[in-house]
Amino acid sequence: MTPVRTDPNIPTAAIAELGLRAELTESLAARGITTAFDIQARTIPAALAGRDVCGKAPTGSGKTLAFGIPVVERVQRARPKHPRALILTPTRELAAQIAGELQLLIGNHRTSVATFYGGVGFGPQLAALRRGVDIAVACPGRLADLIRRGDASLSDVDIVVLDEADRMADMGFLPEVRRLLNQVRPDRQTLLFSATLDGAINVLVRDYQRDPLRAEVAPDPKVVDRTTHTFLPVRRDARVATAADLVAKHGSAVVFCRTKRGADRVARQLGNAGVAAVAIHGGRSQGQRDRALASFARGTAQALVATDVAARGIHIDDVQCVVHFDIAGDHKDYVHRSGRTGRAGAPGTVVSLVTDEDAAAVRSLRQALGMEAPASRAPRKTTKPRNSSRRAQGRRRR
Repeated sequence: MTPVRTDPNIPTAAIAELGLRAELTESLAARGITTAFDIQARTIPAALAGRDVCGKAPTGSGKTLAFGIPVVERVQRARPKHPRALILTPTRELAAQIAGELQLLIGNHRTSVATFYGGVGFGPQLAALRRGVDIAVACPGRLADLIRRGDASLSDVDIVVLDEADRMADMGFLPEVRRLLNQVRPDRQTLLFSATLDGAINVLVRDYQRDPLRAEVAPDPKVVDRTTHTFLPVRRDARVATAADLVAKHGSAVVFCRTKRGADRVARQLGNAGVAAVAIHGGRSQGQRDRALASFARGTAQALVATDVAARGIHIDDVQCVVHFDIAGDHKDYVHRSGRTGRAGAPGTVVSLVTDEDAAAVRSLRQALGMEAPASRAPRKTTKPRNSSRRAQGRRRR
């Protein structure tokens, strides 16, 4: 592999200098996009030249355009049921977001893009495939179903993108991803983007890429400094009141729970405490998930209560706070959850609600994150905010 410097402070390039066709450069400029983010400047020229790319960059660093621009520039017209470019992603929300960004890039061009994921009916997806889809943005499970049904074939795919590859590994999708990759053209171009490149991801790079350009962009220390992280000791029965106070204080929050049932329960409990809350998780239909995201994005809902399905599938501007109602399972989950706030240099607040039962797990988590607890402070048994019950009662009366 050819490494690229990991210094995050190198100068960025102008979009016009990256070798794009004039129509696409002008379209980006009309949206105010004239300067490339680091990961874009480092990978787009090589990807446009047809080279494999292995990109490591944190959430919010501009990865979608880093692969979206080369895909839109290089993709060929597809015949029915045989897409020419394939973008694999772990969640429905992320697939929809990527497709939306690609549509903006395509503009009035004849290139077609469609999404393929579960939780919705097959009808519109089958119709799109019959017409011919140049760029397919898919979750592995639904795409595999379509192939087994004989409704799709990957034999013409000559550009593959693996987005959020580490998240697909965490969610157990890699065996299916490998089966899908084994069905595309052997001479395809493969672009892989991930927040981490260790373990199983390194195996994907080894087995499915040819001499890739490796571009690693470290998080900007200035951005990290603008997000505050707090591990708040709290009684188990005080978590809802504490979370309600945090939402009231910050105006909006994404609240993470471990299970689908827990997310539904906490959303109801926050509602009873006077907080407008909606739940999003894998057990909800796509329509329910879309409505929940829309209500949170426009401010109708103050809290989005989510399982880890949302940690890498939603990008909503101006989220003021992330609350780990249930402690993250590991340091990767913590980073991905927390990345919903403090995006693009904005300040953000991340609060983990730590019960006595969580103490040992939190010590291990903080050690893995490099956030050691202050040695001089012992965790309190409870930090239920003073007068929090009175404030919650006041909200219920109102």
